[in-house]
Amino acid sequence: MFSKATIKERRQYYREEWSENDLPDFITTDLKKREFGFDHNGTGPNDRYKVFRGKDSLRKFLRYKAPFAAYISVAFYNNPKRREDWLKAEYIFDVDAKDIPIRSCQCEGVCEVCLGEALEIVNGLIDTLESDLGLKNIHLIYSGRGYHIRILDEEMMFASSELRSEVLKYVAGAEVPKSQFVNPEVSNQSFNFEHFSIPVGYSKIFTDKVKFNIQHLVGNEKLDGINPKLMKDIIASRHHLEDDNWGYFKRDIGPRRYKNLVDAMARVNLATIDAKVTIDLKRILRLPSSLHSKVSMKCMEVKNRETFDPFSKAVPKFVYERKGV
Repeated sequence: MFSKATIKERRQYYREEWSENDLPDFITTDLKKREFGFDHNGTGPNDRYKVFRGKDSLRKFLRYKAPFAAYISVAFYNNPKRREDWLKAEYIFDVDAKDIPIRSCQCEGVCEVCLGEALEIVNGLIDTLESDLGLKNIHLIYSGRGYHIRILDEEMMFASSELRSEVLKYVAGAEVPKSQFVNPEVSNQSFNFEHFSIPVGYSKIFTDKVKFNIQHLVGNEKLDGINPKLMKDIIASRHHLEDDNWGYFKRDIGPRRYKNLVDAMARVNLATIDAKVTIDLKRILRLPSSLHSKVSMKCMEVKNRETFDPFSKAVPKFVYERKGV
């Protein structure tokens, strides 16, 4: 597991295991208005502007080519073969376990620990998207090394890059609340979004994310604004946060260094999500049901995010057939 799939294994996957029934409905609807891209040798998606009129033609292509990676556009076009006459685009949050700034594991790629923490992060993002923004058409995709949140509510599908960026900052907790204190009981910052009526509860969003980050610190993270002495004191004092005693925690850290900590956590919150993907109106993402050949895992829709385990759901059969597995 997590090793690169051979061409033989890719062929086996697409000819024996892949099924068009594994394509989510939100993908197959208006399939011919999406652009497809493929990576055939592991160098990146250089085979672009592909269009398929239906699931059968896509199945034949995948069986014949057994690509290293398969991608589909988040955008819909009247002319996807040239990426012309743009219609709308999904709103995306991309959380890659290997790129999480603060994670409890020490692995060099991805492992069970950081994938679990990535799922915790996306669960929190989805809860905010649903409760604060009232979004409902949300799909979670396991990408092989992390998760994609794909949102198809119409008000976000037609949103500009600017609005997408503002919503991202709110949901991610990427701006320090205006209040001097990070107080989960005080709602003191509002965001003015064109299409949404949002409760003024940003302080709690930010506080919850800061608490999550602090609880997962190992101590060797290189975070802008947090020197080794401050890092040591944060870890020594974080037991106060188990009971949400932020006052005691701030007392131990000191007001000046506490501000440095809060500013650093805002940057961490934003870095947890690939912002370029969120604001891009013409992005391509891994095709759900396809093989992530770099790690030999299936990209797939998560039906139940409370119980999903990629190590039981997303491992191709050929992995178990490898010698010694």
